[in-house]
Amino acid sequence: MRSLIGRRRFLAHAAAGVSAASMPGVAWPQSTAQPRPKPAGPDEFAVTAPVSIEVNARPIPSFDTRDRSHVRFGSLEYRSGLILTSRFRGFGGLSGLRLDARGERFIAISDKGGWFTGRIAYSGREMTGLAEVEAAPILGPDGKPLTSRGWYDTEAIALDGSVVYVAIERVNRVLRFDFARGSTRAHGELVPLPPAARHLPNNKGIEALVLVPRGFALAGTLIAISERGLDAQGNIIGFLIGGKTSGQFGVRRSDDFDVSDAALLPSGDLLVLERRFSWLGGVGVRIRRIPLASVAPGTVIDGPSIFNADLGYEIDNLEAIDVHVTSEGDTVLTLVSDDNFSMIQRNLLLQFTLVA
Repeated sequence: MRSLIGRRRFLAHAAAGVSAASMPGVAWPQSTAQPRPKPAGPDEFAVTAPVSIEVNARPIPSFDTRDRSHVRFGSLEYRSGLILTSRFRGFGGLSGLRLDARGERFIAISDKGGWFTGRIAYSGREMTGLAEVEAAPILGPDGKPLTSRGWYDTEAIALDGSVVYVAIERVNRVLRFDFARGSTRAHGELVPLPPAARHLPNNKGIEALVLVPRGFALAGTLIAISERGLDAQGNIIGFLIGGKTSGQFGVRRSDDFDVSDAALLPSGDLLVLERRFSWLGGVGVRIRRIPLASVAPGTVIDGPSIFNADLGYEIDNLEAIDVHVTSEGDTVLTLVSDDNFSMIQRNLLLQFTLVA
């Protein structure tokens, strides 16, 4: 009964308001901050300087709420999961995540303009919690928190060595941060975007960022995909920014799914995380696998779904995905949900092994 009530509450809340492969060389932050909380407005991050915070984790023993023996879901096998909570009132709204090559150190962003950095702790293959977590405001070109100029809804993150890219959905901008120069204290620099990117719909702008690494034809290109900016044919609008080939492309939209993030497999295939909500169909999540070689200006890309889940499983508002490979050779997908700072939603951290 508790599970059913939780699902109904989530649906009610959704109706009211919810509509890369890791890169080497990033300067992964080490926690050095001291607690210095300051007041914040409703659309602001909770602090104006870095702070150390404590995050509590409760394990999720089974992804299937109806059958604990069920571990295979499409092309994925469930490894472990955590429900994350914190007394720090700025914790939540997790909308983007990138991991180091070991799947341990992380850089995450809150949709209220904040950084979260730290380390995932493991026991064997299972996650047990977060350690050394630090929260910090994302700083704009002027060195002030983004929210001081009304920039929020920081929704996507990508890495290129020590450089971190962040997409700001509401104002349709992308900022570049050099973590070699101050880590989370680095000031953002505006990245030039195609004119069409500035005209994406309000609250449906850039939701996914992937930086293509060396060894691929699109090396050095930033792939940016909107949540639900649609072209004349109803395809989701994406952009290739920088690199040798720039331009606009489309992502085939189907079954009312919108894009929430993307990541790159070592093979070069693009994983696109998507979600949907309807009164008849409820909440759904899926991951599509798309060949990177198909991404080019003027194309419309598509690929099969490798993972589907609904409210019969331990899902919430899943908004982030990343990929790493373990020392045993397992390709692991990490998913994170955005609780929208709501007491009836959850911050979930889930991991699956790609098995097909």
